[in-house]
Amino acid sequence: MVARRPIALTAGIVLVLEAVGLVLLHMVLAKVMGGQRMSLDGLDPDLMVTAIWVMGGVFGAYVALCGALLVRLGVRDRALGRAARIVLIACAITHGVLGAVTVGLVGWAAFAYMTVVLGLIVASLTLYAPEGEEPPAPPVEGGVAAA
Repeated sequence: MVARRPIALTAGIVLVLEAVGLVLLHMVLAKVMGGQRMSLDGLDPDLMVTAIWVMGGVFGAYVALCGALLVRLGVRDRALGRAARIVLIACAITHGVLGAVTVGLVGWAAFAYMTVVLGLIVASLTLYAPEGEEPPAPPVEGGVAAA
């Protein structure tokens, strides 16, 4: 049997550290953008700097929330509720999309990191799948389900 707790705890810790890294990255981007004082198609540079700060805070808080949910999952060793699972599924989708984008922009090492994080999130979700739920019965021709 696979050890569920270490996978969930590792995923949570990695996401919390990633959230810190995201906030720091956005701080650097905002500082660079503010120092250049250039306009992009007539946009106010101060507005763009503010937007970078806000995006860094929101995205960092979202990833930190996902990390906290995974740490909680590992500590409690029980399946999460529906809303928490939806948040983690959205986080997995985000990591998949960002992983695909990072190949071209950053390189294969960043893609490998994003894929590992995606794998940890998906493994945590599948290892802690809610028990007792039966899959829906497949539809039968004629519209009547077999008994």
